[in-house]
Amino acid sequence: MTNIERAPLDLAYRQAVDYLTGLRERPVGATAGLDELIELLGGPMPENSLPAVDTIKLLGEAVERGGIPAASGPRFFGYVTGGTLPVAVAADWLVAAWDQTASLYNLSPAISVAEHVAGDWLVDLFGLPPGTSVGFPTGCTMAHLTALAAARNHLLGQRGWDVEKHGLREAPEIEVIAGAQHHMTIDLALRYLGFGSGRVRVVPVDERGRMRVDELARVLADCASPPIVCAQIGDVNSGAIDPVGEICDLAHRYGAWVHVDGAFGLWAAASPSLRPLVEGVERADSWACDAHKWLNVPYDCGIVFVTRPDAHRAAMLNERAGYLPAERPGERDAIEWVPDFSRRARSLPVWAALRTLGKAGVADLVDRCCALTRRFAEQLAGIEGVELLNDVVLNQVMVRFGDDDAVTRDVIARVQASGECWFGGTVWYGRAAMRVSVVSWRTTEDDVDRSVKVIRTAVAAAAGAEHDRRAG
Repeated sequence: MTNIERAPLDLAYRQAVDYLTGLRERPVGATAGLDELIELLGGPMPENSLPAVDTIKLLGEAVERGGIPAASGPRFFGYVTGGTLPVAVAADWLVAAWDQTASLYNLSPAISVAEHVAGDWLVDLFGLPPGTSVGFPTGCTMAHLTALAAARNHLLGQRGWDVEKHGLREAPEIEVIAGAQHHMTIDLALRYLGFGSGRVRVVPVDERGRMRVDELARVLADCASPPIVCAQIGDVNSGAIDPVGEICDLAHRYGAWVHVDGAFGLWAAASPSLRPLVEGVERADSWACDAHKWLNVPYDCGIVFVTRPDAHRAAMLNERAGYLPAERPGERDAIEWVPDFSRRARSLPVWAALRTLGKAGVADLVDRCCALTRRFAEQLAGIEGVELLNDVVLNQVMVRFGDDDAVTRDVIARVQASGECWFGGTVWYGRAAMRVSVVSWRTTEDDVDRSVKVIRTAVAAAAGAEHDRRAG
């Protein structure tokens, strides 16, 4: 490699390390506007080649001028976004440098083995049944799609229909059941699979957002054939956990397939102290979660688990093209377990994180985030005009300010503009709220305390502005 070829790599490394090193004090939130970013990064495509190092320098300048929010920093609480463990970032750099497709064993034996090992480690970590198959798609949407495709294959296969060959046009109908608070990614997966999101049979939830088992029993009794039941561990707003064990036992009496959306909540199963909250989760038929959330690996990395490997595999790859290598015992081809044919080795950062943290480290990461979430709730509850809208189950808190939608949104805007911390808004049972999500390994008690101080100031300012508005 020549010095000219190496220069952009060296510069990118320095910029990346500087960025990660400065995350604790970097403004949390983008400060550059759309016009400024277009001026920096846009314009006509160059007619001639430009030095690569200048391109990397420009990207660094865009970040320094506030063009990218520090979402991987310790005080970004707006979405369920992990903080990227250093070992996972390092592994991801190698993935990009090696540029090795992770689709076939014979193209990347080491990657294939590492992925298989990571999958086995996760099955054990979550306490899922031995022999459960694992895939690493882009995120939870595609993990849901994979699991629900396997469910469709299994349920229709029981009725003598090969859906992979004959499609859905004349297939027996499969009903899909989900709680009223199910995540939109379930709907997306159902749309992509041809089920249609509008045909989901919705089960009422309790005041915390948990599926009501008595209502599920009523819906199941009305199904003409075995359905798919989608349970949830970790509501994206409240962190609520469906009574998954009861759901599995009830649904299986009707021959149903139970799929669990555990985007971030499934990681509770890795904590001995939190495991009782998800009792019975191992009795489901499939699960989906994200590694780029609580495991703190870089985007993108979802994980899908299926207890019936034959259905999982059949739903993803029915036949091999002539140019593909023949199957050999012990060799794992990732194309059999995920929708992607060409895919990056996103499982390697997972392997690196799991090997480095160990079981105790993963449990500690999850437990610390939950403890910090409780610290948030306790401090916010002491501020006048602040209402907590949920019990802290895992790592989610929702708060409302002044019992008013406009005031709540004003507080959120002021906090975001501070650059000190970042929270997002949501709507809970028709009321505006601010959502707090703690999932970063970098977050400390000091980060919580600093953020609460900013919120306290924003609440006072928003209350004063509302008073002036009404007085005027």
